[in-house]
Amino acid sequence: MNDAAGRLRGLWPPRTLFVRLSLIFFAGLIAAQTLSFWLTMTERNESMTHVMVGYIGQEVTSSVALLDRLTPAERVEWLPKLARRSYRFVLGPGTSGMPPDATLSRQIGASIAKDVGARYNVTANAVPGEREHLEVHMTLSDGSPLTIDMHPMHGVPLSPWLPLVLVAQLALLGGCAWLAVRLATRPLERLAQAADTLGPDLAPAALPEDGPEEVARASKAFNAMQARIGIYMRERLQILAAVSHDLQTPITRMRLRADLLDDEAERARLQKDLKEMELLVREGVAYARTLHGADEKPCRIDPDALIESIVSDYADAGDRVSLTGHVGEPVTTRPQALRRILGNLIDNALKYSGGDEVTVEMSAEMSAEMSAEMSIDAARARHVSIAVLDRGPGIPQSQLDAVFQPFYRVETSRNRETGGTGLGLAIAKQLAQSMGATLTLRNRESGGLEARLTL
Repeated sequence: MNDAAGRLRGLWPPRTLFVRLSLIFFAGLIAAQTLSFWLTMTERNESMTHVMVGYIGQEVTSSVALLDRLTPAERVEWLPKLARRSYRFVLGPGTSGMPPDATLSRQIGASIAKDVGARYNVTANAVPGEREHLEVHMTLSDGSPLTIDMHPMHGVPLSPWLPLVLVAQLALLGGCAWLAVRLATRPLERLAQAADTLGPDLAPAALPEDGPEEVARASKAFNAMQARIGIYMRERLQILAAVSHDLQTPITRMRLRADLLDDEAERARLQKDLKEMELLVREGVAYARTLHGADEKPCRIDPDALIESIVSDYADAGDRVSLTGHVGEPVTTRPQALRRILGNLIDNALKYSGGDEVTVEMSAEMSAEMSAEMSIDAARARHVSIAVLDRGPGIPQSQLDAVFQPFYRVETSRNRETGGTGLGLAIAKQLAQSMGATLTLRNRESGGLEARLTL
């Protein structure tokens, strides 16, 4: 029961604007159709009741006038001929009782008394029972008692084709409402897709500037906005790349001059500073290149062979890096970008885990985070998950997202050997976004950090 309630809470309220508007339109149409049908049937019942009461009064008046002129023997023969579906004539005093309290019975009794006239001494009373039962008593000219035994009929019978027409009408209105909602939400869907494609490669896809005036204006504004963003970002990245590239020349000259110094201690300190500057410049150029976009074309590769070669390189260098699991099927991705991402993640794990074991896991299972964020159609697709696990101190929960920002370092010292440049995870994040992958970090319950790349 708890699982079912949880699933229902997950489905309500609806997450998409299309479903919400559709439900509003359909609920409004059903309510409007129900109210319209109720008003129509109410007016029809009132009108038919008024006509029926007047018709009964006129028919009873004619029948009473006929019976009043017949002999007692002839009256018996005419009683079956004068009977109707809702009432019949009985020669006798009938059953006594209380005055009718039902609305329809009172209306019929009053109509008969009015049309027949006062000279027949008309009275009416209700007969106890489950159904509404009325008897109207009168006295003919020769003193013979006459009773009209009546079962008033409520409601108006429906035609057999009327429900079908109502259902067809509701289906037609529902289809029109669905089409209207679809046409109204489709531009928003295109806008969301265009916003998603505006990634780190800064290669926006222009929206078609057609359709209704409001949609065309929104498309033009979005195209102009993403064009301006692209220009601003390219200018900033060009400045970053140019500065980082141009710094390499003076750094090289300073390195040559440092080699000529006689003071060994001063030469060592200067060379250390130049090495840190060179590392920062190199990482800055790499980060700028990742933001400029990936020129590498996706291709079909064997992920098992690629990752085994990366792990083997670290193992040959004496690092404690192991590999578990396998994918078992080829994937389409950018191999150089994937190699750079895994290299940055493994380097980061080795740096902060103090030389402890680093494990790389591979599987074709989709992570819970991805399944919670993706649609049903996307969730049916297979996703390759690669996790880099270490036994380091981890990252504070409040900084798990901040570490992806450029030049952000959890280690607050100015030492590049312990804190790095703060660009490794930023480069990995940008490369993952450019290749349509997802990179997430989380602290492991057993200690350490898990960096998971989902292709």
